[in-house]
Amino acid sequence: MTSFRQIEANRRNAQLSTGPKTQQGKSRSRRNAVRHGLTAETVIDALEIAEDYAAFELAVTSDYDARTAVERELVLRLASLLWRLRRATAIESGLFKIQAEHLLQFRHRTQGPPKPLDKIFKFALVPENSDHQDNDPPASCEDLSPSKFDHTVQSDDLTRSFVRLSNLPTYPLDRLSRYEATLWRQACQILFTLRCVDMRKP
Repeated sequence: MTSFRQIEANRRNAQLSTGPKTQQGKSRSRRNAVRHGLTAETVIDALEIAEDYAAFELAVTSDYDARTAVERELVLRLASLLWRLRRATAIESGLFKIQAEHLLQFRHRTQGPPKPLDKIFKFALVPENSDHQDNDPPASCEDLSPSKFDHTVQSDDLTRSFVRLSNLPTYPLDRLSRYEATLWRQACQILFTLRCVDMRKP
């Protein structure tokens, strides 16, 4: 149990704290007076902008006519969950981007500069005894145009990146999938609850 002397000492120590003095500290302390604690739980200050979340939250809450405190808390919780789902999508994109960069670096180290695609496709399907001129590609080249070839390469690279991510010892995709499924389940529960509350209104 706290003694009277400890309480008095705590009061004296509290008088010594006059709050932040620098402009940066004052701007940070302005965030202390929030309407609820969900922003602090949802937004990662070092990576995300609180103003962006506030705008997103306002867009979500404007879709609902929350009249009671329970409805407001449910809608705010829904905004927090949807924000985290957006973050999960960004994490997945980031994982694939990191793998793509590793794949490109490996390709540059092993193969050197890529060959021009126009020279490859210009002579790839032209028979030796063909009447086509050098500037006149055959009709069958349309199926293997550089744009379609690029699309195929991109699909293969995505597949390779997916396989590499799936085989990592930490299983980031599995963890992210479970995290996302949990968020979706909670969001669906809140949507169902909001619908039930709305049906009870006169």
